[in-house]
Amino acid sequence: MTQEPQQQLRWRLPKQARSRERFNRILDAAAELFVEVGYESVTTDEIAARADTSVGGLYRFFPDKLAVFHALVDRYLKQLGEVFANLHTDETAKLPLEIYISNAIDAFDEFVTANPAYRTVFVQSRLVSTELMAMDTAFNQEIARQLSAFFITRKPTLEKSQADLLAAVTVEAASALEIFSLTREGNFQQQVLAETKKMLILYLKQYFPN
Repeated sequence: MTQEPQQQLRWRLPKQARSRERFNRILDAAAELFVEVGYESVTTDEIAARADTSVGGLYRFFPDKLAVFHALVDRYLKQLGEVFANLHTDETAKLPLEIYISNAIDAFDEFVTANPAYRTVFVQSRLVSTELMAMDTAFNQEIARQLSAFFITRKPTLEKSQADLLAAVTVEAASALEIFSLTREGNFQQQVLAETKKMLILYLKQYFPN
């Protein structure tokens, strides 16, 4: 995915392995606390204590709690970006549309299951900062760019402008329903994801009948 402009970067990413390990430990600790008590109730002192570091050590990388939250969202978006990039290969371009859509939705669901804090962080992110919404928008735009290129690989006769439109509609619709699914638990969440698959398959079958 495209990286945030440097002037908007709220944290300092360490280069040394030892410092990077502490940086990631802080993010892991923050993720746990945001799930347990919510963003508003967590303090930087509590994050530092959970990460087994000093508050000064935390401030070496993050000027405040919001910066920690931003860095955590950025980490999840980068990881999700890798998940979706792996779905757009020459091999997957040959898959039936139903299987591709099912694999994409399942990959998202597996990511959420493997990262329990993701649900809490992204539900809370819409209340914490408008900049986080901008990060999410930029992420969707990058995934749409990848998907447009993928559509053209599947159907070389497709005009780029149409591929861009199909990709944008697909990503925004899937994103809205995925966010909705994150607000629900258990069986209902799975039902939302199943309906998302059906909707996207019916929509895209008009343009990719084979």
